[in-house]
Amino acid sequence: MDSPSSDRTREGLSTVTRGTLFLLVATLLFVAITFGARVLVVRSISPDEWSAFSWSLTLAGFLSAFGTLGLPNAIARSLPFASSDSERRTMVRGTLLLGEGAGAVLAVTLFLVGPSIGSRLGQVDIGIALQFLSIAVASAIGANLIASIFQGYEDVTPNALLIQILTPAIFLGLLLVGLAQPGGITFRYTLIAYATASVVVLLITVAYLAFRLPRRLPPGPHAPGAMPRLLLFAAPLFLASILSSLTGNGDTIVLGLYFPTSVGAYSASVTLARLLQVGIGAVGYIFLPVTTRFFRDGDRDSIQLTYATVTKWMVLFSLPLFTLFFFLPSQSLLFVYGSHYTSVIAPLQITVVGAFATTLFGPGSATQVALGQNRLVAYNSVVAAFVDVGLAFWLVPHYGSVGSAVAWSSAAFTAAGLPLLELAVISGIHPFRRHSLLPLALTGIPAGAFLAVVAWLHPVLPWYLLPILALAVAGLFLLVVMATRSVDQGDRLLLEVIERLLGREIPLLRRVGRVLFRVRGPLR
Repeated sequence: MDSPSSDRTREGLSTVTRGTLFLLVATLLFVAITFGARVLVVRSISPDEWSAFSWSLTLAGFLSAFGTLGLPNAIARSLPFASSDSERRTMVRGTLLLGEGAGAVLAVTLFLVGPSIGSRLGQVDIGIALQFLSIAVASAIGANLIASIFQGYEDVTPNALLIQILTPAIFLGLLLVGLAQPGGITFRYTLIAYATASVVVLLITVAYLAFRLPRRLPPGPHAPGAMPRLLLFAAPLFLASILSSLTGNGDTIVLGLYFPTSVGAYSASVTLARLLQVGIGAVGYIFLPVTTRFFRDGDRDSIQLTYATVTKWMVLFSLPLFTLFFFLPSQSLLFVYGSHYTSVIAPLQITVVGAFATTLFGPGSATQVALGQNRLVAYNSVVAAFVDVGLAFWLVPHYGSVGSAVAWSSAAFTAAGLPLLELAVISGIHPFRRHSLLPLALTGIPAGAFLAVVAWLHPVLPWYLLPILALAVAGLFLLVVMATRSVDQGDRLLLEVIERLLGREIPLLRRVGRVLFRVRGPLR
């Protein structure tokens, strides 16, 4: 019979697996829809207008961190940690009021100063873009705060369905409408479409809140002392959210200051690199409230086991992308963007190294928030932001987008590596076990060598071979896991969870489980 800890781990893995799969599908759809919108915009406006749009969007995304006030992670952690519904009501109400006010102030400020920023940079289009994007920023802040409230209840629907899928889908739909008009898609129409999509999704998210939240949090009394505790917990996370946004976007902003017309091409390489972070990002989103429950119950073993298990299997998602983008960069860029962006080969190779490291290190920052180590999260964000911006100002003037890529990759490695080191030292939590490292080495090394030889012998490959090669790398990883029996208790529980999610017994899955775990009979 399984222990209570195993039952909790199984339940946690079930929630994490279900939420991660939902978010993975949503994020992949987000990438596909956004790519379609990107293609329409790039082919409809001038390269200078596209660079202005990309740079303005990056700056607006960074500034939106100020409007959230550190509340998304704070509310997502505090709701499952709270001891009563009265505390939760107070925190939800306070979060919505503060977020609404901060979003409005930020939107007005950005609308007023946008033209001045464009004028100083000698790019009038940037000033126009920032004014329109101010509306999108305020809407995104409101929608993200609502999604974070439901994240605290382990509900990823607002984030996955509304923010990740519906927002770009509406944007793409409006672009298609514009494409059918006599004037086509113009720079100003693109900005109007983007702002409109953000506002519509905010309204739908508010409706979802009004309909769904009373089922989880019925009306009742409030606990006035809960909000100050939430703000106290959120203060370091506010600093961390600003610096984390700077870490992801600071190098692009610096690149725009020196080489404004290079931002569009560079953003193409970073966009591909971020694909490697999709899996671990999805895990971190749902991992935070689940780990908070484990921590509240004093179950450290479940935290460690779940951390190692989900990190190991997220490698299955990012390793194929890493091998393709690193060893076949020109073919990958050609496959995704066409011939206009094959000039950013080196930035792509550099950025995917840092992106892959974030997967290998696991959801460290989310785990620290769940454990209440929010000050460490803030300190780590300071260091990572300093690395990104400092290296960018040092390298970009001399090396352009290559210097920006070095800054981004170094900051990504730092932002993921510091939490992992601290968790390992303080709590003994880390993903580096033999059953994780062995499949990685026995898959990554031969796959990388093979692709390097392929790139040398065939500089140009048919486009259809790239997805096949990615699936082959993933299949090799699974075969190595089975051949070397690189499994542990977390993997056994994960097999059970997958079967339960599918709602029926799977003979093949059970046969694999018996072979891997050397047991007779069913998985349990």
